Amino acid sequence: MRKSVYIAALFGLAYLLVQTPELFEQAPDSAPQASSTEQVSEAYAQQQSKVQVRGQGVVIKLLPDDTKGSRHQKFILRLSDGHTLLVAHNIDLAPRINDLRVKDYVGFMGEYEWNPQGGVLHWTHHDPAGRHPGGWLSHNGKTYQ
Repeated sequence: MRKSVYIAALFGLAYLLVQTPELFEQAPDSAPQASSTEQVSEAYAQQQSKVQVRGQGVVIKLLPDDTKGSRHQKFILRLSDGHTLLVAHNIDLAPRINDLRVKDYVGFMGEYEWNPQGGVLHWTHHDPAGRHPGGWLSHNGKTYQ
């Protein structure tokens, strides 16, 4: 009887992890902020750039790395309100997310730059010079900064 309870608990935890991975995402501590949907949607509507945003989204498309100049891993996230966001993650300054797949959840902190297609998220890494707020990406419980 005890063994079946443990097995049922393990399956329950596994189900939660697969269905709601955002509950298990770990990211660096920082002050509470508005949701990603509110921040990004507001910055997009007002055509703002250089806005520090934090949130999460689901990967809907993986793009080839940009290898001109500083190398960037690129992919598109869909936020909870349907807004899409291009992520340009500098892999010269932060580790690449090698196991990233479509439908994965990714947490983020970085700088939003407006464009007509929905905007770009960059500065998802530390600033070696210490002049810019550090950003990060989180995926499957690991933080990339």
